[in-house]
Amino acid sequence: MKKNKLLIVFLLIFVFGLTGCVRQLQGPDGRPVRNEETGQALNRNILCAPTDGKTIKLYEENKQAMIEHYEQQLEEGYLAPRDFDAKIAELLDVNELIDCSDLKITTGGWQGFWTTLFVRPLVWSLITVGEFVGNYGLAIIFVTLIIRAIMYPVTLKTAKQSENLKKAKPELDKINKKYKDKKDQDATMKKSQEMMAVYKKHKISPLSGCLFGMIQIPMFLAFFEALHRLPVLSEGNFLIYRLAVTPMSGGGFYFILPALVLAATYFAFKHNASMNMGGDQEKQMKIMMKVMMVMIFFFSFNMSTGIIIYWITNNSFTILQNLIVKRSK
Repeated sequence: MKKNKLLIVFLLIFVFGLTGCVRQLQGPDGRPVRNEETGQALNRNILCAPTDGKTIKLYEENKQAMIEHYEQQLEEGYLAPRDFDAKIAELLDVNELIDCSDLKITTGGWQGFWTTLFVRPLVWSLITVGEFVGNYGLAIIFVTLIIRAIMYPVTLKTAKQSENLKKAKPELDKINKKYKDKKDQDATMKKSQEMMAVYKKHKISPLSGCLFGMIQIPMFLAFFEALHRLPVLSEGNFLIYRLAVTPMSGGGFYFILPALVLAATYFAFKHNASMNMGGDQEKQMKIMMKVMMVMIFFFSFNMSTGIIIYWITNNSFTILQNLIVKRSK
């Protein structure tokens, strides 16, 4: 079990290590440059050109302001001529970027493992589907469903584990009760052996509950980066919502979105396999899940509508999958 836990930690670190970075565009004062209309912070490492006139103007004004800032530093001796040239070369010129509709999977060549193999293919998929259906909000929904459909055989095993654990729960509760007041090493070892025998009997993997999270994390990170590095998505709308606006900046009817996030998260977590292990482990998992749900709820107030659409769609698929497995059992 210790080896398995170390493997999970290693995989999580590996995923985060692969993750790229959404770099915010900063002004001469070091503060993020924001679109006052949407409250969205503009990003420096976007993959293609924005089409909104106000957004383009903000990028152009920022470039000019940064040039003047570096020129002043050069005159005052705070910046060497060589460093000045390097700083100017690093400035983003949106007029040199390609149109998002022309973006391909291979555009830009190799840009690191994460961007090349995860983010850029996802960006291309969102653009392609968005142009086909005529709405980038719908594109987020369709691409999420397509990815989940591809991964269905893997996530189905996790859903089945939950139902198997429900069957095994009476036996696990009996073992926990049996060793409730026995804390010595010999009793602990016997308890572990008896529980592993129950897991084997019902074809349960103790790590099945972790599989759900290990799949969710890289998917969320890839969507987060793709949506923030693709300007046409932030410029689009879905129903009455602007994809770039967060509930905190949008207010009013945008506050419905965090409530939907909380509901979708609750019902997706409800059938997680780890919630049915019995004993102290089950209590700890339930507490952790409640804390996570509260955190996700409050974080969602600062999530863009595009990310919230992905989150709700992804969790809705999980809920539907769990219902199908439950009925089949």
